Amino acid sequence: MHPATLQEDDVPYPLDAAAVRTWCGLALEALGRERERIDAINVYPVADGDTGTNLYLTLESAARAVEAAFDGHGSAGTAPALADAVGAMAHGALIGARGNSGTILAQLLRGMAQVLVAAPAGETGAAEALRRALRRAATAAYEAVAHPVEGTVLTVATAAAGAAERTAGGAAGVAEVARAAHRGAAEALEATPGQLAVLGKAGVVDAGGCGLVALLGALADALSGEVTAVPVAVRAGGPLPEPFGCAAAGRETEGCADPHTGGPAFEVIYLLEAGDAEVARLRARLDRLGDSLVVVGGDGLWNVHVHVDDAGAAVEAGIEAGRPYRIRITHFGAGPRAKEPALAARSVVAVVPGAGLAGLCAGAGATTVTVRPGEPPASGELVQAIRQARAREVMLLPNDPELRHTAAAAAEQARAEGVRVAVIPTRSAVQGLAALAVHEPGRSFDEDVVAMTAAAGATRYAELAVAEHRSWTMAGVCQAGDVLGLIDGDVAVIGPDLARTAMTVLDRMLSAGGELVTLVLGADVPEALGERLERHVRERHLAVDTVVYEGGEYAAPLLIGVE
Repeated sequence: MHPATLQEDDVPYPLDAAAVRTWCGLALEALGRERERIDAINVYPVADGDTGTNLYLTLESAARAVEAAFDGHGSAGTAPALADAVGAMAHGALIGARGNSGTILAQLLRGMAQVLVAAPAGETGAAEALRRALRRAATAAYEAVAHPVEGTVLTVATAAAGAAERTAGGAAGVAEVARAAHRGAAEALEATPGQLAVLGKAGVVDAGGCGLVALLGALADALSGEVTAVPVAVRAGGPLPEPFGCAAAGRETEGCADPHTGGPAFEVIYLLEAGDAEVARLRARLDRLGDSLVVVGGDGLWNVHVHVDDAGAAVEAGIEAGRPYRIRITHFGAGPRAKEPALAARSVVAVVPGAGLAGLCAGAGATTVTVRPGEPPASGELVQAIRQARAREVMLLPNDPELRHTAAAAAEQARAEGVRVAVIPTRSAVQGLAALAVHEPGRSFDEDVVAMTAAAGATRYAELAVAEHRSWTMAGVCQAGDVLGLIDGDVAVIGPDLARTAMTVLDRMLSAGGELVTLVLGADVPEALGERLERHVRERHLAVDTVVYEGGEYAAPLLIGVE
């Protein structure tokens, strides 16, 4: 099918915030279409079959940040400027970057944003700004990688910048610059098997480069109004390889027999708050610990990616440099992913706020998605967790009323992949614990859904939080520093301290009856508070049992459940 193009007298779409928003949407669609194909050719730096997925998740985070920028301006009755949109896109990619490829993509977007935030108005000025942005992106990506290798996404990014620069001196508009960059990237991608031996032996092009070509194609479409949707060529002269790279292609050549032999065992990724000098020392230390080191970001916030044998040492290095968080450690495994175990009959995926709750749910057999306050997971993250659960049937516990649409979208996508998914309407982590407690894989799917839903619905939930500023609530006016007791999502109690407020909340909840109280303590809450509240329940409410758990970092100061 030939792309639908604009007429000659049409004016290309301007490079503004709306174009960035359109770019995000088109790029997300393109990476969604290409995800499995890109995963299938992922043989470098590690043949773990996840480059397409990591790029999709990274860009999804970027797109959500752009939408949030539009929503914020919309509520104020204003419209975001180009600088707002590209800044949000770069920041979203930085905090949501996944894997080696996603981390490099975040730096490419950050490099573009550094130039586009000051792009002049007008077609000619915008075209020149885009040329400089693409060159800055390529340069920034090379600077972020400890040991750049040609034949990778870095080469493709450089070729895109060069092709864009060759449009200078004429009347090329911003759309033509973007289209030239896309063509230059596609041509460079085709040459990558001749530049990197492992690609040549596998007979595929670079997976990260594939993702960049799709991204630049979406940019050209957004700026020209064209609809191309042309699949990226992943392998010349042959069928698409089976998923998971060399191992699935049956290769026994060097670099493909076992992608992990001789290489580090773990991938470590974390966000880091630190200064430039501390990050420079961290780079040197991590470079000695492992390989595939990529550090991106700036202005005090960084995303660190490295492959190491000693994951603990990599995290400790981050602690010495600053404050690492959202730490993800992945074990590459002892063999090819094509030999993964058979699917389980049924599993549970739970979204939880805190490492303590994550450990508790994982101990009960659930696959967990740990989140930070104010940073809800994207649907792609939930889909990835469903895949990692490796089950034919999955019970999804969102544990937050704000995640109902995200969970529904993730379930729909997983169903399209052949997984039977039920979203249990849990509105709090304590409702999730109640549902998980009655989960029984041995009974029918529908019976399990009914039992888990009933257990969640029979559990009233409360949360204690500290007011950040003076405001009106359903319980009256609160001052900054007051402790708020929220019952079933609404402020019901305002108190001077955590203990007395918690007792009042417990008494209100138990006035309607109850058999079991669940208390989840946040990381900064002393263990003695749990003992005090347990004693209060025992003395004031007969025949009511109490269990206390540690929620860990990111959990609210106190979560309460009454069944």
